[in-house]
This record gives sequence, structure tokens and C-alpha cells, in this order.
Amino acid sequence: MELDPSRFFAAAATYVSTEQAAQMQKIIRAVETVINLPVYQQAALALSPMIAHYQPSNLGVCMGYDFHLSPSGPQLIEINTNAAGALINGLLANAYKPCCTMPKISFDLPTFSQQVLAMFQQEWHLQRGRQSLTSIAIVDENPSQQFMYPEFKLFKQLFEQQGIQTIIVSPQELRLAKGKIWHNDLAIDLIYNRLTDFYFNEPSHALLAEAYLSDKVVVTPHPHAHALYANKRNLALFTDELQLRAWQVNEAVIQTLLQGIPKTHVVKASQAEQLWQQRKQLFFKPLTGYGSKGTYRGDRITHKVFNEIIKHDYIAQAFAPPSERYLDIAGVTKIFKVDLRNYVYQGKVQLLTARLYQGQTTNFRTEGGGFSPVAIIP
Repeated sequence: MELDPSRFFAAAATYVSTEQAAQMQKIIRAVETVINLPVYQQAALALSPMIAHYQPSNLGVCMGYDFHLSPSGPQLIEINTNAAGALINGLLANAYKPCCTMPKISFDLPTFSQQVLAMFQQEWHLQRGRQSLTSIAIVDENPSQQFMYPEFKLFKQLFEQQGIQTIIVSPQELRLAKGKIWHNDLAIDLIYNRLTDFYFNEPSHALLAEAYLSDKVVVTPHPHAHALYANKRNLALFTDELQLRAWQVNEAVIQTLLQGIPKTHVVKASQAEQLWQQRKQLFFKPLTGYGSKGTYRGDRITHKVFNEIIKHDYIAQAFAPPSERYLDIAGVTKIFKVDLRNYVYQGKVQLLTARLYQGQTTNFRTEGGGFSPVAIIP
């Protein structure tokens, strides 16, 4: 599977002001401040699977902070621990950079691939000290059939250029022996985890769970990071003013969170009637969902769907509509929605990119839509 531009890339760049970019970074810093609090970690882990309680020394790569732009400023709609598209967007930004001659406009990427490589090296050294990283397994179910398989190949190329032997495999192709994870005769140092089974619950992932918990391999991103960052229940903690004050969070941080994250509640059956009445102002998301699966705009759900939501683990988030972009596609003006993603490591934004789409949620099925490079303008 090759990197087909028509499948991945939008027909235009996206423009974000320096103020908007700074506001997003401020919100990210506020979130990271709370996540580093022991009281928050205790609360986040209390309702997480036991595997998430194990805390390795590494942090987790390719954190994605997703925003919508509103008239009152950027709104953080969710956080992902295995945010896809980093290297693909790096290529895209590099492709646009020499073409853009407008003064005072910059694309947010000089040496992103080197940042990515350094990030993986840092993950390894945090867990293994000064040992050399010699092998990486990029792991996903049926990887060659995944939409993002071309990106897996980009990662493989990047790692191998540095002399790191790299394979792309399913979990079932790995085995545990002699205190290590193996693929055939290759001992694996680090697993770049692209699975959406965030806590290794599937029986076929039991080997990964065992190796992770016994530190026989470095896993990134890992269950502990997902529990602290990406479980959507945490968005309710970030927007709970009383709880934040009880944790003695700095007032400026509290205000940044309340202004920058749509108010979020964990859905409870006891509040069904109230939620139904308020549904048109809400967006419903499963707690451990990914890729917009199982998400619903409240103004478009039926009573039948709502009753199913009430029975399962969901959050209800105040609806923060995405901004819009008008593009000429084959002579027809079309309206695209805009979703912004910040790739973050150690609290630092490495790359800002966008996704243009039509429909209820982000997707790669719209002609002219897809990943869009972000240009920062004054």
C-alpha cells in the first residue's frame, strides 16, 4: 500500500493565528499541570483497569491534543495517546514549505522527523538508561490492512535509517521467550504500540500485557498513559471546577481549563431525562473509544440510540462546533469542517496540523478533505 495523496491529503492548507496557536499551547500546559498532580493520578487510575496502574519510566509517544476553533478561542475536544498521522503530516508540511512565499507565514515544521526519532530514543533511554536501541516492532492488528499502513512504513524507514532494525507485525506474530519478546530470531527492544485495545484486554494480546508488566520490552504508548490522558472520563475531571479547587490547582490553570475545554459529564442512567432534554447542546462519546467510533451529535440521535448510550460508558460533552473552510473542488464550492491536532511530547508541541472533512465526525472519505498543513500567521 503506497502513500496515495488523494486518500490522505486535503486540497489546501489551513491558517491559524499565532494567538490561536499560543492559546492551544496554554491549554495543553494547563492539562499537563493537572495530570502531574498525584491527586489527579489517583482519581484517574481509580476507575482504570489494573494494568494501567503499572507505571513504567517512559511517557508515551505521539500524544494528540485535538481542538475545534470557536469564536471564544480554541476548544480541546479530546486527547489521544496513539494519535495517527504524525510522519504523514511531517511530509505534507515539508512539501508545502518551499511553495509558500507569503511573508510572515511559517509552517510549524523544520525537522519534525528528527524530533520523532529523538522522541523514540528518549522513550527507550527513560526505561533502559544508556543501553542502545537496536530493534523496534510496530504492532497493530493486521497492519498491512490498516488505513495508516503507509505511515507504518514511513516509521520503519525512519528507524532503519538510524540502524534500528524494524518490523511491522501483528501481536500474534510475536512470542515471549528467554525474558524477551521475539519475532522469529529477532529480539525486540521496543514496541511502537498502534493497537486500539488500549489495555491489552483481548486474549490475543495477553502476551503483550505480560511482557509489558514484567518489563521484558519497552512499550510506547502504554496503558498507564492512556488512563491518565486519553480516557475520556478525564475530560469531566478537567472541567469540574469544584474538584479542581479541592485539589488546590492554581487559579489561572483552572480558568484556562474551564475556558478551553467544553463542559463534560460522565453519562449516568439517573440523569437520563435531563440529558435527553439537553441533548441538542451535547456530543456523546464512549469513554474508551477512538477514531470517532460510537460518537453522536445529540441533535441527531434517536430515542433508541440514546437509550443505548445510557446503558454504556459514555461522556456527554458540551457541543463545540468545528470552524469551517470554503474550498473550490472541481469547480464546486464546498464547505469543510476543520479539526486541529497538536502532536505533543513531554508537554511540548512538536507539530500542529489539521484535518478537513464533511459529515458528523473527522474522516478521510470526503473528496478534497484529509490532512491539511497548518500555516501560522500573525
